[in-house]
Amino acid sequence: MTDRRLVSATERVFNFSPGPAVLPLPVLERAREEMLSLPGVGISVLEISHRSPAFDRILEETLQELRGLVGIGNDHEVVLLQGGASLQFSMVPMNLLRGVNRPADSIITGTWGATGLKEARREGKVHVAWDGAATHYDRLPAPDEIKLSTNPAYVHMTSNETIQGVQWKNEPEVGDAPLVCDCSSDFLSRPIDISKYGLVYACAQKNAGIAGVTAVIIRKDLLERSRDDLPSMLDYRTHVKNDSRPNTPPVFAVYIFGLVCRWVRENMGGLASMARHNVAKAQLLYDVIDASGGFFSGHARPDCRSDMNVTFHLPNEALEQEFISCAAQRGLVELKGHRSVGGIRASIYNAMPVPGVECLRDCMVDFQSAHASQAGLKTQS
Repeated sequence: MTDRRLVSATERVFNFSPGPAVLPLPVLERAREEMLSLPGVGISVLEISHRSPAFDRILEETLQELRGLVGIGNDHEVVLLQGGASLQFSMVPMNLLRGVNRPADSIITGTWGATGLKEARREGKVHVAWDGAATHYDRLPAPDEIKLSTNPAYVHMTSNETIQGVQWKNEPEVGDAPLVCDCSSDFLSRPIDISKYGLVYACAQKNAGIAGVTAVIIRKDLLERSRDDLPSMLDYRTHVKNDSRPNTPPVFAVYIFGLVCRWVRENMGGLASMARHNVAKAQLLYDVIDASGGFFSGHARPDCRSDMNVTFHLPNEALEQEFISCAAQRGLVELKGHRSVGGIRASIYNAMPVPGVECLRDCMVDFQSAHASQAGLKTQS
């Protein structure tokens, strides 16, 4: 039997899961080194108290790293919560829409935007400014297609739809309305101008860490909208007042989040460099799709394609299943598309290394060469 203590990085497969997703190897190695005992503490990070000086340092350093990476100024508070982005679908309207006699506007570009809309309707009026359902969420709206209401309470968008593989490259124009963004699947993958946003939320388990922690960046003036009839744990003010610790936070998830932020800064050179890296990785796959003569058909239109989630179909479901099996034999896993749309989805988040994307690219080219005749198509040269 293999001694699992001797497992090396060379035995790792390339994990294209949409989340929980691949983590940077240096982060995993650092966590492994400190798992039994944090330096200078004498116990594991899994054991330390959330009120201890050791966790004080972890939390403070994590928030400093995050503020520095994103460029978060004094106009915004940052809190680390639990419940994932799904809880934010409820907390955002609870805090920003409840009791407000104005609608919240939503720009719906995919499944997660539509899911958030349902929760917002529980708290107040909602106006759909645009919905891409008619074309199965394969594109973003043109500026003149977005029909905002008069003086909306806020405008909600999803920066990157993981299921459909559609991503905003620039924020929509929303006037003076606070822009609220579910940034879960492209958080820390590129620079954003936080001054344009009233609130940004993102679960960590795609680009920023492991499941269990969700970052919320909220403009301070918006905290005044929260009502006193909110359950205390669903009130943003509670978390701000208690420095993200009104109860026991996910200590280990916060620790990993901080290590990932540091990795982006130290190893990848910051968000601008990270963005260039991610664009180049995605282009490796989109080049194959575009040159395939229809053997691989991308879901998203070319000008709306995601750098995080490359979604595509093959000529039929049988070939898709065979492709997934072929890829697995090469150590390429978690490529099956979401059950609602099928096909293939390659999630190539920050930590997916270039060799992994190159291996998938080569698998795609080889697979088309071997199977194109079944679909009546030419092979790629």
